[in-house]
Amino acid sequence: MVKVLGIRFGHDAAASLVVDGRIVADAQEERFTRAKNDGSFPLNAISYCLKSAGVTSAELDALAIPSLYRPPEYGCFFRLPKDDTTRPSPSLRSRVKHRMGAYMSPDRPAVPSSPSLPLYVEPLPLREDCQILQVHHHLAHASSAYYTYGRHEGDTLVATLDGRGDGVSVALWRGEKGRLEPLVEYDGFASLGWFYSAVTEALDWRHGSDEWKTMGLAPYGTPQPGLFDGFHPVFRDGELVVGHDFGTPGRWLDHGANHYHLDDAAALKEILGTVSREDFAAEAQRVVEEQMEQLLFPWLERLGTRTLCCAGGVFLNVKMNQRIWYSGKVDTQWIFPNPGDSGLAAGAALWASFSLEPDLHPAARPDMYLGPEFDRDEIRRVLEDRKLDYSFVSDVPGVAAEYLADNKIVAWFQGRMESGPRALGHRSILMSPLRAEHKDIINAAVKYREAFRPFCPSLLWERADDYLVDCREEPYMITSFDVRPEKRDAIPAVVHVDGTVRPQTVRRETNPMYWELISRFEDLTGEAVILNTSFNVKGEPVICTPREAIRCFFDTGLDVLIMG
Repeated sequence: MVKVLGIRFGHDAAASLVVDGRIVADAQEERFTRAKNDGSFPLNAISYCLKSAGVTSAELDALAIPSLYRPPEYGCFFRLPKDDTTRPSPSLRSRVKHRMGAYMSPDRPAVPSSPSLPLYVEPLPLREDCQILQVHHHLAHASSAYYTYGRHEGDTLVATLDGRGDGVSVALWRGEKGRLEPLVEYDGFASLGWFYSAVTEALDWRHGSDEWKTMGLAPYGTPQPGLFDGFHPVFRDGELVVGHDFGTPGRWLDHGANHYHLDDAAALKEILGTVSREDFAAEAQRVVEEQMEQLLFPWLERLGTRTLCCAGGVFLNVKMNQRIWYSGKVDTQWIFPNPGDSGLAAGAALWASFSLEPDLHPAARPDMYLGPEFDRDEIRRVLEDRKLDYSFVSDVPGVAAEYLADNKIVAWFQGRMESGPRALGHRSILMSPLRAEHKDIINAAVKYREAFRPFCPSLLWERADDYLVDCREEPYMITSFDVRPEKRDAIPAVVHVDGTVRPQTVRRETNPMYWELISRFEDLTGEAVILNTSFNVKGEPVICTPREAIRCFFDTGLDVLIMG
């Protein structure tokens, strides 16, 4: 049994435990510290992963670090083997260059610190034969997608795109028979991620955190071709033909999380003065979608494959993912459900696991319910300690469905917390999608966020074809789809202004209680869809514990809290 702990230290810090090629626990540090995008060393996430699996640090076969740079904190918080000989992952061209400009990452400190622990904090012990494996940032992204795809026969194009990590912003790979072969990589001059982030910053939103606001605003506008000429890389026939120098990003560390800054944002803000915010966002979305097509589609043809696996923060853009799917160029499109940097911990651990045990078979796709859970007794103790009135119900899905049919806002706290950015029916706020005004009610009275921001539907997988055009199974809310015209008026609270939704298809065998809730709602209303948004308010991480659920309930306009 091979046990590997992956650790992401930096923006969106996280830990992930992989046992024999399967993710058994995974969590972001922000869920424990309540600091959004927390970049601290993920001690809480590490402790959770080990404890939940009943594994001690001394039983680990390897630590996997998704970076070529190893900060001194690893030697501080772990008692490293005396003969620590770090093994880097297989080389990419960027590693051979040894150019500091290509090697530097926004997460790498300008001047390495030398942390030390107080007496009351003990370093975690490791076996003397525990391997410390450093995995290139983009190889970790690629591994997170390829090794959770579930099948390794035939050629697969694996694409990783983000801002920049270990000097690389774009990398393509051939996945074949459980191995990843590098095809091409580009440095920061090819960064579609940084272009989109610079646009986001120009809109006065946070680079590295709020890009989905730009995506949500885009459908309200009209693209303005040429508006951003000279501000983004240009791809043609699968190759970078015009790069763009984004300079060195600035960074402000704010309560454990990074705020980034690109010099382009100031010039883009001047352009914003000439068009509407909606058109500005729409053009940025158009550029990213078209450049992605120019990059990916030629490589699919060269490999003679219609299978695409993806990871990296750029693939959080669900509208771009929809355009790839609707292109007709792919039969299989698998995007790791946690594609941003918090997914690097899992990716590095997966690469290490399959490298140490080459004969491992690929695991089934994860359900992403990989975080902490709390039993009935723990929930009851929290309620009683706070002297709160509560009641037990025998038919939890039925009671919840009746509240939703009565247009109440229900906070839903069940099972293991989700890993990654989406609430998938374990830490969710729910409401009926049948009235358009419900979107405005939740945005204003619960989430405290911008009115244009859309909400997602959870729907029964068996009924997906009734609602979605050219749908595929989508249990992770990672791709949007067109809604069938005859259904748009039936579920208006979850249909975006452009007639699309970002759905979660729910299978009974994966989440039986949540499936039953939606089924009972259909019995009452005729629609097999409910509105689902994450259990949090704007600017805060998704809640993790019963205590946080109670606090959020009393601090917002929620009507009902159902736990366990």
